[in-house]
Amino acid sequence: MLRKPLWFTVALGLYGAACSLFATDMPVDAPQVFAPGVISGPAGEACPAFTPDGNTVYFDVGSMILVSHRERGSWSKPEIAPFSGQWLDHDPTMSPDGSYMVFVSNRPVKAGAEALGATINGTFYPARGGHLWRVDRKGDGWGTPVHLPDAVNASDRTYAPSVAADGSLYFIHPDAQSVFHIYSSAYAHGAYQPAVLVAVGDPAATTHDPAIAPDQSFMVFNSADAKAGSMGDFYIAFREGDHWGKPIDLGEAVNGKPGKWSQWGAHIGPDHRTLYYTSDRQTQLNYPLTPEQAKAALARMQSWDNGTDNIWYVSLAPWLDAHHREG
Repeated sequence: MLRKPLWFTVALGLYGAACSLFATDMPVDAPQVFAPGVISGPAGEACPAFTPDGNTVYFDVGSMILVSHRERGSWSKPEIAPFSGQWLDHDPTMSPDGSYMVFVSNRPVKAGAEALGATINGTFYPARGGHLWRVDRKGDGWGTPVHLPDAVNASDRTYAPSVAADGSLYFIHPDAQSVFHIYSSAYAHGAYQPAVLVAVGDPAATTHDPAIAPDQSFMVFNSADAKAGSMGDFYIAFREGDHWGKPIDLGEAVNGKPGKWSQWGAHIGPDHRTLYYTSDRQTQLNYPLTPEQAKAALARMQSWDNGTDNIWYVSLAPWLDAHHREG
């Protein structure tokens, strides 16, 4: 079954494609699947988080976070991360300096308690909640995950973290009408400050899955009509002084034709110019196929190209360079 992010699955379909933001028709390289057959496979991979050198990636599959290392140009067979595997863990994000990671988990806040549940429109869903946890680098390994404070975890459906270089944390949770929005919490004097709504795009739409640049100069995120039923499309917004500029639709090359694919889980790569994300897009075939093309298509389908979620990437250079020229 096609796996959607947990917050979307539990929310019972609140989203659709946004139409109030503007698009761009600039030339864009075609997105590429990431490490097909090794990391992107048949299990539904999502939310890649890289170390600063780009040689280690953490990502989630189902209920756990996996890790893979690049050695002599090849990615190793993924293994369960040392801090994951016991609870429903997902949405990892790396601090820009690689010193810690933030992820989502339903693990109990207090030892011995039940897994975190979620309440949606008055209905309680056991073990389906999500809070943000932080795990710090300890030498070559990781320490014990620490639950983040109420300034961040004000909702039992707190998801999709992204970390800026100054420690500011971006994430999502629903409002009183169960519509998700992006929030941010500044990190100052060793503590997370009260979260504030990130005013970007149409305030009536849902905004979710933010990927913040380390210097907070731009952000990629999803936006959708809160009354419809899809994940929406990717947009990029640039910081303009004390506010966010008008979001720019990443266009059909990235988002696909309306209703064709879904894409979510934006992450900025270690070069700060590449968007990594999750999508169920498939290779498009032009018929008739030659015998060689048919065999290649079968091999792809058996390896990864079967309509489940995989990790994809695309350069943000067209939008970043255009913004730089305009500035």
